[in-house]
Amino acid sequence: MNSIPVIVLAGFLGSGKTTVLNHLLGNRGGTRIGVVVNDFGSIEVDAMSVAGQVGDSMVSLGGGCLCCAVDGSELDAYLEKLADPVHRIDVIVIEASGLAEPEEMVRMLVANENPAVRYGGMVQIVDAAEFDATRARHPETDRHLAVADLVVLNKTDRIDAAERTRIEAALAALCAPGIPVVGADHGRIDPELLFDRRPWTETRGQLSFEDLLAQAHDHDGDDHADHVHAAYEATEFVSEQALGPRRFIEFLDRRPAGLYRIKGSVYFGVPGHEERYEVHAVGRFLRFAPHPWGRGEPRLTQLVLIGSGTDGPALLRELENCREPEPWHAAPESMWGVLRYVHRPAGQSPDSDPDPDPDMAMDPDPEDHPDPEDF
Repeated sequence: MNSIPVIVLAGFLGSGKTTVLNHLLGNRGGTRIGVVVNDFGSIEVDAMSVAGQVGDSMVSLGGGCLCCAVDGSELDAYLEKLADPVHRIDVIVIEASGLAEPEEMVRMLVANENPAVRYGGMVQIVDAAEFDATRARHPETDRHLAVADLVVLNKTDRIDAAERTRIEAALAALCAPGIPVVGADHGRIDPELLFDRRPWTETRGQLSFEDLLAQAHDHDGDDHADHVHAAYEATEFVSEQALGPRRFIEFLDRRPAGLYRIKGSVYFGVPGHEERYEVHAVGRFLRFAPHPWGRGEPRLTQLVLIGSGTDGPALLRELENCREPEPWHAAPESMWGVLRYVHRPAGQSPDSDPDPDPDMAMDPDPEDHPDPEDF
């Protein structure tokens, strides 16, 4: 069973988290998104604003901060409900309270023992127009940015080019090295930066919210929201030859900040590790998940790299240099760099992994990007 990625949308009050979430919901194609809305206060305004879009697939925590749930058991219960196969959820998005502590939320998700879900990265939403004022009111802003995997600089339409350059330089200094910063206005980012959009299938033709959205998009070909992807480039890499795990990890270590997402599967072919390794990266967050090959499925690597301002041919050359012509001669310990990013349910012993901690760093350079276990 494939586990469901859980993505956290964080940011202070007014940064535009709900706007980003609604945009993702409105441009998801046939992807089934489960939503946890964590409002601060007794009136769940944000929950009501998205309820019509997700129906029974939404659960909400009211009256306080999600990170204050005792031992994380309340969140675990909601995630278990959404992960029920009956819902056929593809991805879960948590809209954190504007007063939430991202470190605590990441810690709870990483420590979650439900094999049906896995932490999928934290996206910090920043209000470009109120950047300085937010830092003055909330000094903890700097600490939150330091643990983000991807930063969305929202409301860029409200600042000029010089101000945007200044803020992006400040973010580069506040975030961990290499953390991507995506500009957006009105919360419009390409959902493909966070999750795969499935094609419209069974929901099409029914009187559902998804159908209404689809019809609206069909009749409004000039809708700017439909063209958000135009700001990004996708580079595809396919190799019938195995990749050397050490060289591939080195490639991931030095990937440029403009490379927002990597998805696909990798064939290493190292003895004892001949599975297909699904790879998922959002910003600097990285996770591998081994899966058996299907009957007759060709052993190959297939990757899609999505970014802005990246040099596609240079990325392909680097990946070409990761090829390994004789993987069967590789030592099992060559996989250690990969295995450190494979989530293992509590109690499951690692095979050849030298580090027995299943919740270790999720970034290729844990010294530059704090591990949730260090909070």
